[in-house]
Amino acid sequence: MIVRSSPTRPVRRNSPRRGVLPPVFMAIAATLAACGGPPVTETAAARPAPAAAPATSGTGAADAIWPIKTREHVDAWLHGYALVMNDTAKVPLFRDGYADSIASLKAATSLVTVLDANRDQLRSQLTERPSLEQGQFVPLYFADWAEMRRACDVFLQVDGNPSRASSPQLARMVAFLAGIYPTAPDRDWLRVFLLGLDDERTRFYQQYWIDQQTAHAPVLAAIQTAWQGQALPKLRGFLNNTRQNNGDIMLSLPLGGEGRMVPGGTTESVVAVTFPATAADANQAVFVFVHEVVGQIAQQAVEDNTTPAQKREGVAAGLQSMAAVRAGALLLQKTDPALADGYMGYYLGLIHATAASPGSTVGADFERSFPIPADIQVAMDRRLDAILAGI
Repeated sequence: MIVRSSPTRPVRRNSPRRGVLPPVFMAIAATLAACGGPPVTETAAARPAPAAAPATSGTGAADAIWPIKTREHVDAWLHGYALVMNDTAKVPLFRDGYADSIASLKAATSLVTVLDANRDQLRSQLTERPSLEQGQFVPLYFADWAEMRRACDVFLQVDGNPSRASSPQLARMVAFLAGIYPTAPDRDWLRVFLLGLDDERTRFYQQYWIDQQTAHAPVLAAIQTAWQGQALPKLRGFLNNTRQNNGDIMLSLPLGGEGRMVPGGTTESVVAVTFPATAADANQAVFVFVHEVVGQIAQQAVEDNTTPAQKREGVAAGLQSMAAVRAGALLLQKTDPALADGYMGYYLGLIHATAASPGSTVGADFERSFPIPADIQVAMDRRLDAILAGI
């Protein structure tokens, strides 16, 4: 049974499991960019922060390279997915214990939202149709909640048919969402998810997010220092040589070691990363960014060094997540060795790995915990050397 919000309450209308955008999304992104559809990023002038957001949500000068931002609509959408997904990936898709911590907060005030009431149904359908998980990328294409929610409303009103949209721009938005929710059952899932998320956001998440931004202000300042003052200068060569010159880094409360990335060429990429709990952990945001921007290199190495049979049997897909984690460590070892051990320790902590022996090194434990074939490791190593040399 679907639980619906009270009729007297106004309704707000305002990877694979890898974080890197899958090919079908990249094609959609290219179409939207060519046609002038929903932008991938937001600029200070054209994309102001939501009115309710504290001042820290639009940090970074307008001309900063890879500025760091926060956006409530990104977090609200990912929060909804975190509550309804079975997160069984080796590297968790969301912050460890996130859903349980939210449930505890609500239980303290006996709050049960429509999303909570429909969670089991939504989760069951996600299990049956795992392609729905690709919807996690949706908010990275929109400026704010109002724009995203309006696009979803139109999409559902026209039943996913772009030809029924009232304008070319709306037709492009509908086509974009139809690439993610192509079937009638998919659209029914989205309708129930939105019904729950509207109620969740109104009754709980908006205020929770604002409170968290205030509490995280010292963390944000530490991340700015760690990124702009230390990590970015070391990574600029790699980013420029891989045509990832600029974009937005979105700190996201629900995310852990698996980020979400929309590649957009030299200026329009969006990378959503974890928002650490303390200033002492500021480098965790850098670690997840590195993990995301090497994803394509890891993916290509796996593609080139697995057989057709391994691809058919899912072996290649299983290797991509571990290869991406390993590629991030390789990049830091070549560009910022001081961060490499911290990166390896962070990802070991995410999977609750234990040391092989009292005298084992973090590097040895890391390689043991994230095993990949030697030919994939060599391919990534050589490719990174070539990129850093400007070849």
